[in-house]
Amino acid sequence: MLSDIEIAQATRLKPIAEVAKSIGLAEDDIDLYGKYKAKIHPDVLDRLADCPNGRLILVTAMTATSAGEGKTVTSIGLAQAFGKMGKRHCLCLREPSLGPTFGIKGGAAGGGYSQVLPMDEINLHFTGDFHAVTTAHNLLASIIDNHILKGNELEIDIGRVEWPRTIDLADRTLRDIVIGLGGRTNGVPRQTGFVITAASEIMAILALSRDLEDLRRRLGNITVAYTGEGKRIRAEELKVIGSMLVLLKEALKPNLVQTVENTPAIVHCGPFANIAHGCNSVIATQMGLKLGDYCITEAGFASDLGAEKFFDIKCRAAGLKPDAVVIVASVRALKLHGGISMAELNTENVDAMLKGCSNLRVHVENIRKFKVPSVVAINRFPRDTDNEIKALKAFCEDLGATAVVSEVCARGGEGGIEMAQTVIEQIEQHPSHFEPIYPLDVPVKQKIETVAREIYRADGVDYAAKAEKSIQGITVQGLDNLPVCMAKTQLSLTDDKTRLGAPTGWRLQVQDVQIRSGSEFLVVLTGDMMLMPGLPKVPAAEKIDLLPDGKIVGLF
Repeated sequence: MLSDIEIAQATRLKPIAEVAKSIGLAEDDIDLYGKYKAKIHPDVLDRLADCPNGRLILVTAMTATSAGEGKTVTSIGLAQAFGKMGKRHCLCLREPSLGPTFGIKGGAAGGGYSQVLPMDEINLHFTGDFHAVTTAHNLLASIIDNHILKGNELEIDIGRVEWPRTIDLADRTLRDIVIGLGGRTNGVPRQTGFVITAASEIMAILALSRDLEDLRRRLGNITVAYTGEGKRIRAEELKVIGSMLVLLKEALKPNLVQTVENTPAIVHCGPFANIAHGCNSVIATQMGLKLGDYCITEAGFASDLGAEKFFDIKCRAAGLKPDAVVIVASVRALKLHGGISMAELNTENVDAMLKGCSNLRVHVENIRKFKVPSVVAINRFPRDTDNEIKALKAFCEDLGATAVVSEVCARGGEGGIEMAQTVIEQIEQHPSHFEPIYPLDVPVKQKIETVAREIYRADGVDYAAKAEKSIQGITVQGLDNLPVCMAKTQLSLTDDKTRLGAPTGWRLQVQDVQIRSGSEFLVVLTGDMMLMPGLPKVPAAEKIDLLPDGKIVGLF
């Protein structure tokens, strides 16, 4: 089989205006970014306001492993399958970050014959949305430091500046830094740090904003610092929101691209699910619901992270009601959760796979707690044996879960038709009764502990002194009615990335709770999570190159 980038480069793309026309978008509805990318005007939603919404399908997965699960591949393949079946549909995905692209994960545009294209451009600079977020974020940071230097009329306590800087790269050396060294002309010395752009509150705000005015309101409500007396300072007090809006106005427009099979895909915003809320934009999803009878979207990583945040944060913010969930699993990943090594993955081992199914069980049960019907998609790899597939389907049947084999990576939409048919059957036969897992009007600790016990299966929660103090401050400020956004490793149901399967007899460790008053949630830092990732020993950047003919190699 050809590599992902070889398949992408061999695909004949349609002009994006043709793709736009196929879903009812006129020439005046889009701004072209070359031949194969376009921005969609947000006012399309005004024109389509009276059109009924399509069915909303969320794709999530079992706990991530180095063996691969294939959530994005499955999302794209499912959309392509709807296209093969002649169903009006729209695919809504997140934008990739340059951090993972040049780091440990690689690109995030699907794989095989289920990709969004142009893959190389989507994985690199795309339409500049990430750069706009980065610049708007750092503009606010520079204004804060300039305000402190030039008189500090707001009486900002330099020890309580809450707004970091950001960059769209994985660089652990920037987590904690000192700025303003070298004399007064260089600013006031203080400790700060960087977060990766995907963890920037600006990214979260962009993804959750309903329109330009909502974006303006949210930007103004950002908590940037405190005075010595503990008064909260908001971004609007620094008189920079207009400039930030100017930088973000194009980034607010969703991006239209296409799949390998020339079906439409809206790719917009890219918050991480392990350190942010992990969903594409509200505007993009609303467009997808108006433009298709079926809107397929994904949330980052597994159900304990992306899906939970999709339900408890995004669906609340946007008034969404999901109709079905696809839970992606692979035999390879289950065998890793069952305790075997990477070197043993290509050898049949039904027992190890069934042992690892304890992890899948939790994710199936998690979705049921939100009262949404689900389908388990078994993402088949070439070395999976018939015995392993048969045993996995039997396990799902015993669990009362509907399972189908997906071969969209190797076969494109054709390999996902059974999956698409099964999803439609679930939607028609089992209506969704979606409910978030906790109400907003309960104490912060109760929200955290509900997620910890019900979703992670923890025995309880332990709070560091810093977290206790933060929660007290949040309550005093009247911000305790916000949902919680858990920052937790994606590699385990626990806060310890080494614990695979479905561990029991453990307690969640909460280090801090941070206010995100613009995005309107509270970030709960657990375990040793950082908002700026680091690079592996051999980063993906070492394998990427540009050939003399202009072709990119090594990007995956």
